[in-house]
Amino acid sequence: MGVKREPVALPDPRVGALAEHAPKPIKVVLDWGRRYSLWVFNFGLACCAIEFIAASMSRHDFMRLGVIPFAPGPRQADLMVVSGTVTDKMAPAIRRLYDQMPEPKYVISFGACSNSGGPYWDSYSVTKGVDQLVPVDIYVPGCPPRPEALLHGILKLQESIAAESLSSEGMRRRYAGHRLATSAEVQRGLVTAPKGE
Repeated sequence: MGVKREPVALPDPRVGALAEHAPKPIKVVLDWGRRYSLWVFNFGLACCAIEFIAASMSRHDFMRLGVIPFAPGPRQADLMVVSGTVTDKMAPAIRRLYDQMPEPKYVISFGACSNSGGPYWDSYSVTKGVDQLVPVDIYVPGCPPRPEALLHGILKLQESIAAESLSSEGMRRRYAGHRLATSAEVQRGLVTAPKGE
C-alpha cells in the first residue's frame, strides 16, 4: 500500500527590496514594465504548441503586445505557457521549472489538454490539469485553441497584472489557498501495490 502524502504549501513569495520600498512614481514605472515586457517560457507538449508558435509569427505577432517569446531559460521568464497534454511523467519537470522562475511569475494554461486533460482525461498517465501542479492565472479553452484566443488570454493577464500590488504581502495574498505538491511529490510510480497488501 502506498504512502499518502499531503501537498505542501508554496514557499513564501518575496519580491526585491527596490519593488517593495520604492516610492509611488517608481512603482508605477516598475508595474508598467512588468505588464508590457513579459518574457515567455513556452512549455509546448503537443499540438497546442503549434498554435502558440502561430501566435508568435507575423500574422498574429504577440510581440506588439509586449510579450517576448522564448526566454533563454526559466530564470529569465515571467510567464509560463503550458500548451498540450501534461503527462504524469512530465509533471515533475513542469513543477521544477516553475519553481526556478523568479517572482512575480504567471502561468497560462493553453488548450483543453493542459486545462483538464482534454480528450485524454481518462488515460492512466495524463495529469487532470496543470493547475494540480502550478497555480494557473489564465485558462484558454479550445482543442486546439486559435492563436487569437492566446492573444485574448495575454490581454486578460495584462489587465490582472495592472490591478495587482507588487509587494511581498500582495504576493502572499495572490497565492493564498494554493496547496500544491513539490516536484518530488508529483512523481507517481507506474506500478502500485494491490490494495490487499
